[in-house]
Formats: sequence, C-alpha cells, structure tokens
Amino acid sequence: MNKNLQSIFKYHEETKHAYGKYARSIGYMDWANQPDPFRSYAGASHVELPLAFDNPTAPYHLIFTDTLPAAPLHVDSISQFLQFSMGISAIKSNGYNEWALRCNASSGNLQPSESYVILPPVDGINTKTTISHYAPKDHSLEILSQCDSHMWDTLPAGSFFVALSSIAYREVWKYGERAFRYTNLDAGHAQRSLQVSAKTLGWKYRLISNIEDKELATLFGFDKKNRFNENENETADMLLLIAPCEFDGEINYRDLLDTSVFDSVANNIADTYQNWPLIGEIEDATFSFAKTLEKATSSTIERSPTKEAKAVILKRRSAQMMDENNNQISYKQFKTIVDSSLESFNGFKNAVNLAIFVHSVEELESGLYMFLRNKEDKASLVAAVNQDFLWNELDENLFFLAPGDFRTIAKNISCTQDIASDGAFTLGMLSHFADDIIENGEHRYKELYWECGAIGQQLYLETTSLNLSATGIGCYLDDLFHKVLGLKSNKFQSLYHFTVGRGLVDSRLLTKHPYENRIPMC
Repeated sequence: MNKNLQSIFKYHEETKHAYGKYARSIGYMDWANQPDPFRSYAGASHVELPLAFDNPTAPYHLIFTDTLPAAPLHVDSISQFLQFSMGISAIKSNGYNEWALRCNASSGNLQPSESYVILPPVDGINTKTTISHYAPKDHSLEILSQCDSHMWDTLPAGSFFVALSSIAYREVWKYGERAFRYTNLDAGHAQRSLQVSAKTLGWKYRLISNIEDKELATLFGFDKKNRFNENENETADMLLLIAPCEFDGEINYRDLLDTSVFDSVANNIADTYQNWPLIGEIEDATFSFAKTLEKATSSTIERSPTKEAKAVILKRRSAQMMDENNNQISYKQFKTIVDSSLESFNGFKNAVNLAIFVHSVEELESGLYMFLRNKEDKASLVAAVNQDFLWNELDENLFFLAPGDFRTIAKNISCTQDIASDGAFTLGMLSHFADDIIENGEHRYKELYWECGAIGQQLYLETTSLNLSATGIGCYLDDLFHKVLGLKSNKFQSLYHFTVGRGLVDSRLLTKHPYENRIPMC
C-alpha cells in the first residue's frame, strides 16, 4: 500500500468520534476569529447579475422528468443557475447579529465551497471566453481571466463549465481535524445544488472525470500561490459541463491552460489560524487523478405534484430541533424521500446505501432497515453485517433487518443529539470504503464523501417539497454505528448521517430578504 493510501486510512481512523474521545479540535468556539464565508478577488472586474426571484420555474416534481426545454444561455439564465444553487436564500437575524443562509447546505453553515464558471462570449458579461468566480454575497461574477478560445466549436451551442473548490480552513476553525470530512460533504451538497438548478433550466450536466486535480488547479489559477494566503489553501474539487443536451464527446479545455492569465488576488478569510498538520497531509494525499468508473443507468421516480422548484430551493433549511410530539409521516412520504436518492449524482454506479432507524412511519414497524441504492451490494452487505438480520424485502430496494425502538441508540450514535431520536427516521450513509479506495485510487476518498453530500442535498430538497424538515448530522460515533450493524471490517464505512421529521421553528429569529440592498425602495 502506497504512502498516500496509508495517510487516508490513518486520517479516517484518527478522525473518528467515540465515547469520551472525539476527533481533535480546538474545543471551543473562537468567535473573534471566525473565517469570512465570502471569498472575493481584488483586481477582478465585476459583473452584477440580475436577480432571479421573479423568474418562473417549473414545479419541483417536473424538473426530474427531463421533459423541460433547455433555456438559452444568456445573462439571465446564468444568473438563475448560480443564484438558485450557490446563492444566498435568506438572511437570519437574532436582533444583534445577522448571518446568510445559502441554497447549498453546509456543515455549521461555514460554507467551504467556492464556485467558478467558464463561459463563452455572452452578451452582458463579456465578448471573450471568461473564467470567473461567483460571488454570492452580492450575486455577481468576478472575472479572473479572459481570452479567445476555440473550445466551444466542438461543444453543443449554449454549453459552459462550472467548477467547485474548497477552502477547508472555514471548517477547520470549528471542527479541527475532522473538518476535511465536512468540507467534502459540503462539496457534494454544492454539486447536487448545481445539478438541481441546472434541471430547473432544462440543462444537462456531466462530471468531467478525466482531469487531474493539478490541471484543474492550473485552470482556475489556484496554483498561483502568490494570489492566496498560505494558511488558506483553496483546493480544486470538480469540474461540471453544463449543456442543453447530453454530450459524451471529448473536451479540449487545455488551450485555456496556456492562455489564461490571473492577476487578481484573493482576500484573506481570517486573521489568525489554527495549525492542524493532519489536514495538510490528507489534502496532499487525495490531490490526485479521478479514475473513470463504470457508468450507471439513469433512475427516475414518480412524485406527487409540488410547488414551484425555486420555492423548494429557497425554503430549504437545516432543522435545529424536531417535534417529538408530531413526528409521524406516511409511508408514501418516507418512500418518496429515500427513493429520491436513487439517481447517480456523479454518473457512476452508486457506492452508498442507507441504513435507516425508523421511529415513526405509518405502515412500518419501528426498527432497523436497509435501503439499497445499489442492489449489487446486497450480497456483500449481507455477509458483512450482523448475521441475525432478517433481510425481509418490503418494497423496491427496502429491506427490514431488525425490529425495535432504536431512538435511544440513534441519539447516542449522533453525539447524544435529540434531533436524531425526535424525528420520523434517522439514517447512516453506509459507503464502499477500503477496497474501493485501494482499487480506484486516493481521489476516491473525496468522491465517496461527495456522493454522501449529494444524497444529503437531495434529501433536504425532497423533505422540503413535502413540507417536512431534515438535518445532516456530521457528529456521530463512527464505530458505535458500525457495531450496531455488526460490521467488523472497513469494507464499508458510514460517512454521513441524516434525520427527517417535522422541525420546530425558532420564532426568536427574524428572516430577512437575502439581497435587500438590491431591492428598490418604494
């Protein structure tokens, strides 16, 4: 086993939570030094984008049917795409402080993910090919580089690219060494947020898997170290092609590697810094090349009619508390929520299945269930988990493993958080792990978290569309959950937990318009 693989398995073990031994962090909230959640570039030219609140969008349930016509590429459609994916959805205030919520969920609302776009010449933006940073604070593009490019000649008209990067220090500030996990879960949240926003415009998306992290860093200027604070490493994550139709052809983006010039300088997001060498070690170990995996067939589900897509996207929240006295949901709601995760979010076969503690779902006995997002995993899972589990098939992809009241166990697994026991159900995302990473390389460690984050973002949206609530849970006792399942090896590992129910609203908080400064006064 090579050194980088050893670093990955070492990192994962050392950042597990357990009774009396949580992953290492500073141990308190250093509010005076909280990182700025907004990146900006001094010296970049700004293009203010028109707000998209008044843009009509199709009902949420229809955007997954692939029947919507593709919107033309212009400044308004680009604006909508970015605003309803990476933009601000609301401002919260307690009367003293204000903080922004985004369309893309984030651990602790710390927002380590940044987004960048490569656009062809577009009226209202630029007459050349541009590489820009999306600035959600004021909903604008910061143009970092411009050039002439023939790349668009071989792509469907109306195509462009969007990239995601991560500034792990935003999560390190709160979570210490476990922060790399949350950073990559957030990258998955952002990826799915971009995909869903593309769906509202009838656009297709494709994860570009044959580009090295090093090339991606060069493409967006992250390798120009003089442009960034040395304590705030910004890591290239992924590149997505957005197009009006499916396109599997070759993409010649390499001419941009030679012609792009970056002169702008990134702002500092903090003044003082914590030093966690394990974070740098895992970033270096996973900075590699993503292998092209076996492609998956598409999966769609039937949904009941819903409200407008933008209403669902903008209303998505992380519940802080669940109503334990009103937590029952219907079986139809439950099945719609878990079925919504079946789509392959990266185009490859699903590597994550859902182990579910059902607390209060009509027609389902309280107990432990397994929902298979990849049926090919069943034999391996049956062999890996407790041999006393029943594996009674109740419905498509859903298996009953064991009866019982698992509310206390779910709470204890989730760092004694009531939110895991007070909802309708709680789940752990059980991922392929050791064999998959060894076979497919170091980059796969990040990709598995991306898949879990994308599942989480989809679960958020699906519950919101059903007037329910959800919360992602990154604080859980890894091996206690594995013990409950009977897992004795690291062939599978739980990488993210989630709970669904009816959230209680904190009436003390005021919700304000996200771009109030841009709304004309009457």
